[in-house]
Amino acid sequence: QVELTEFGGGSVQPGDSLTLSCTASGRTFDTYAMGWFRQAPGKGREFVAAVSWRGTDTYYSPRVEGRFTISRGDAKNTVYLRMSSLTPEDTAIYYCAAGFPLRYESPDEYADWGQGTQVTVSS
Repeated sequence: QVELTEFGGGSVQPGDSLTLSCTASGRTFDTYAMGWFRQAPGKGREFVAAVSWRGTDTYYSPRVEGRFTISRGDAKNTVYLRMSSLTPEDTAIYYCAAGFPLRYESPDEYADWGQGTQVTVSS
């Protein structure tokens, strides 16, 4: 099992930028992919972005592509989500996930999840 802890959530204004990070501990020697999902009030869990083990392959939801950037740290156990041009529609709890997905956008294919961090975009 991989334990995941998210950092960096907060309240920002429309147009602002924010960077989330997620650190993995535990079974960190595995070559797992990492992803970010989000869940707004009253909605299901939505795929945001994912990155392969080596960090060379990235995947984005069309809703965030061009505004968000996912990357892995050199030690591979940390993943970042740099978010820019934020809008109120980006307000949600953001979750970090780790696993061996065949379909990066499917939350069912990630075995381990963090507790989530709240991002609120409001004027």
